[in-house]
Amino acid sequence: MRCYNTLRRRSQLKIYTKSGDEGETGLLFGGRVSKAHVRTEAYGSTDHAVSAIGLARALSSDGRVKDILLQVQREMFMIGAELATDTANRHHLLEHFQIINDDHVARLEALIDELNEAVELPPNFIIPGASAGSSAIDVARTQTRTAERRVIELRNEGMLPNTQIMIYLNRLSDLLFMLARYEDRNLPMEIVTGQPPQADSNTQGE
Repeated sequence: MRCYNTLRRRSQLKIYTKSGDEGETGLLFGGRVSKAHVRTEAYGSTDHAVSAIGLARALSSDGRVKDILLQVQREMFMIGAELATDTANRHHLLEHFQIINDDHVARLEALIDELNEAVELPPNFIIPGASAGSSAIDVARTQTRTAERRVIELRNEGMLPNTQIMIYLNRLSDLLFMLARYEDRNLPMEIVTGQPPQADSNTQGE
């Protein structure tokens, strides 16, 4: 009976509300804006990045990479909540959520430095596609850059009290680049770069 009641309660939750059929959406702690509003673009792009990072986590073959990506997803949820809150209701946000700060940025920087010591970066450009895991991480990296641009637009409109979000997203893109290289650290360099191996100067012309 208890299980039945739980299922019954869940079945009463509406997945669709129809409240957004006219092109508006509700914000956290109240207020409504257009689905094309700069704020909606900012937290929507962040949501896209969270999903892309989740796909990368699912495709990664490295346990440490998976752990880092999961922690990043949790922090990106914090960012999404802040971006989805009108500045007039920011006091409600601070009562219920932790927000991104310089400690979160410092953690990303420490991880980037650590990975930089563990990975040999090639001297030439890297064409994504060496493995499913690294390719997905690179997709997440580019989507994070999109989210960063949308957040900058929000800042330019005077709607971003916490500029640490911009800094975090900037560092996160760098971290994702390094995680993709770390994912492929045991692959031959020509596979990592997508470039043919350099010919030996002594054999050229033979």
